[in-house]
Amino acid sequence: MPKPTLTERRSPWVVFTSADDPWLRSEVATLVARDGLVLRLDGRELRDAPSLFRAFARELAFPTYFGHNWDALVDCLQDWHGPGHGTQDLAIVIEHADGLQHSEFLGLLVSVLTQAAEQSNLRLDGDGNLDEWQPRIAQHFVLLLNHTSPSAFTQAVAHRADVVVALADGRLLAT
Repeated sequence: MPKPTLTERRSPWVVFTSADDPWLRSEVATLVARDGLVLRLDGRELRDAPSLFRAFARELAFPTYFGHNWDALVDCLQDWHGPGHGTQDLAIVIEHADGLQHSEFLGLLVSVLTQAAEQSNLRLDGDGNLDEWQPRIAQHFVLLLNHTSPSAFTQAVAHRADVVVALADGRLLAT
């Protein structure tokens, strides 16, 4: 798997890394210099699915019709309606994500995030061709860990057949 990026339209889509990883500071600076957006969520708020949906809706300015379920989360992330409305590249950083390690929904959450990011980045239609009607944006997710090694998340994230993971340079990468 290639080295992660926040500015290019390629995988990996989700990165688990330590909160003090210099890679993140560099990537965020590059993204912001290119007029990209960095939105932050507090992982301590993501205790269960309802609180996760509320936090995403609030912090990412989802439309009022957001259905507060996993499918709706994919839809709202891939059809970005928040600040920049589909015209700016986007990194969503979940700080203090250590507590998600033991959540029942971690694998599903990463699956949803990878689905949404893949669609935002590639914008393929049902036939696998470039969808010329929707703008492509670089969209990536970073889960920042304060006390837990990224490798501790591997089993929970990798158990889903639709998510491929790799460990590289101390980070867990998901596509």
